[in-house]
Amino acid sequence: MAQAAGTTTDSRAQAPVLIAGGGIGGMALALTLHQIGVPCVVLEQVPALLPLGVGINLQPNAVRELFELGIDEALLDRIGLPAREWALVGRNGHDVYAEPRGREAGYRWPQYAVHRGQLQMLLADAVRERLGAQALRLGHRVAGYRQDEAGVFAQVETRDGARFELPGRLLVACDGLHSAVRQQMHPAQPPIQWGGAIMWRGVTPGVPIRTGASFVGVGGLRHRIVLYPISRPDPATGLAAINWIAEITVDPSRGWGHGDWTRRVALEEFAHHFDGWNYGWLDVPALLRGAGEIYEYPMIDRDPVPTWVDGRVALLGDAAHVMYPVGSNGASQAVVDARVLGAALVAHGVGPAALQAYDQQLCGPVSALVLRNRGSGPFGLLGLVDDRCGGVFERIDDVIPAAEREAYMARYKQAAGFAMETLNAAPPTLAPGARVAG
Repeated sequence: MAQAAGTTTDSRAQAPVLIAGGGIGGMALALTLHQIGVPCVVLEQVPALLPLGVGINLQPNAVRELFELGIDEALLDRIGLPAREWALVGRNGHDVYAEPRGREAGYRWPQYAVHRGQLQMLLADAVRERLGAQALRLGHRVAGYRQDEAGVFAQVETRDGARFELPGRLLVACDGLHSAVRQQMHPAQPPIQWGGAIMWRGVTPGVPIRTGASFVGVGGLRHRIVLYPISRPDPATGLAAINWIAEITVDPSRGWGHGDWTRRVALEEFAHHFDGWNYGWLDVPALLRGAGEIYEYPMIDRDPVPTWVDGRVALLGDAAHVMYPVGSNGASQAVVDARVLGAALVAHGVGPAALQAYDQQLCGPVSALVLRNRGSGPFGLLGLVDDRCGGVFERIDDVIPAAEREAYMARYKQAAGFAMETLNAAPPTLAPGARVAG
């Protein structure tokens, strides 16, 4: 594979940090590197960025970091709204657990429900504005890497068939579930893990329920629907964009039936699983019918790896720790990753020592979170209800005492890095004005 024209091995001392992947993690890292004075280039394989995806939640720990990057409430309000409540409801329509979220819970920062693709576009626009258009190279896929003591070369493939090596001081792979860099770093990693859960996702215009900005999970551990608004109600109609995820769990031994991880499906393929789920305040069949497009996803992750770092190469976001989306912390953790890596670069310089510090701080705890989410994450409370009463109850306190429910959720928040007292008291990940020396 040829080197890019005009480059030499010695040029790597002045070369930028290379970022493989322009998703939320890659864009957050590019903005962080710019903030601390480190040149970088984002290499993204798609020819054009589009606002793809559905709703996600950004936990207060990630919102804190976005605020520090200048992505403030005015900007986030354009693509979503602050969440006010997190609630679990049994299949019989009775509350299992509910708590305020964001500032209403006492956090110094809000929690946001946003459209994933619109968040990516917001961050990409900030990258272009602050770093210049040349910092984001579309149609460039990082297929692998080689390195020596002087630096690293990313092996790049373009959509027109060109192949070349691009020199960098470091390479950070933010290239997601199917990361080529992770595959090279850990060639013996197990295949993608699927535990039998199937999700159908869509967005439907509807009247927000409960607080008007509530994240609500209804049903049981193996059969549920989750919904939350990702926009404010339209003043004329009173309708907001309601993001929903319908989910069942089946026997995984037969394997995933096809290779498409994001298949568009017809309502008739799955709606029968939710027949009769009408509580008055929530008509699930009507919610499902109202979606313009519905996509099917297996709930998948990867087994944790012992390290995210190989010399001058690091993994970040889903490339490092793709996890079940049960705790609303996949995208949040990618943002936090970027900021922790930035702080390590300030402390240790742009080299392998910084990557090692980043790895030591996050790899172990986040790997444990991957396994915790695989074990149902915060939705485990619905599993306890299933186990103890078959999902049928009049008073939840007779099934799971309030203190036990509170303790369960507190353990999860601590593991996921957004325990309120800890987060509120923590100093900024990056001190204001922090820059990499030299």
